[in-house]
Amino acid sequence: MLVLHFLCFPAKVPWGKDDAFSFLLMDVEKLMKTKGQMEAEVSEALIQFESEFMGRGPEKAKTYLMDDIVMVRLMGILTPAEKNLAKIADGGHGRELIKQVRNELLEKARPRLEAIVEDITGESIRSLHTDISTSNGERIIMFILQNPLDLDHPGK
Repeated sequence: MLVLHFLCFPAKVPWGKDDAFSFLLMDVEKLMKTKGQMEAEVSEALIQFESEFMGRGPEKAKTYLMDDIVMVRLMGILTPAEKNLAKIADGGHGRELIKQVRNELLEKARPRLEAIVEDITGESIRSLHTDISTSNGERIIMFILQNPLDLDHPGK
């Protein structure tokens, strides 16, 4: 059962009535999100993040929500230069270099990534895990949440 709590504001609030109403509406909308809506929001947010932070977004993203796990599959993330570097037969040094640089960049942006997922799911992040395949140009990012999501009963 969804229970909505309404707050009473004094006659004058520092941010104005419209802002207060928007704030309440935003919280209600967060409570009402379905699994599919959250998955789509995470995918879109990570595509935008990759585009802005890495300079190039993935060709496609797919997010899966399961219990306390948010798994994001980013496809087509390698640049043409990275693809060429991965093909060079140098004992795997090029592939390891790509992974090392990409992982370092992701680690620098970790607080921003965690904030994105926390904002969409409403749960804080316990840990983040990632790997990238230089053979097919895909990256997996897995967020472990502090608490499981109630995916069967949105708004509960």
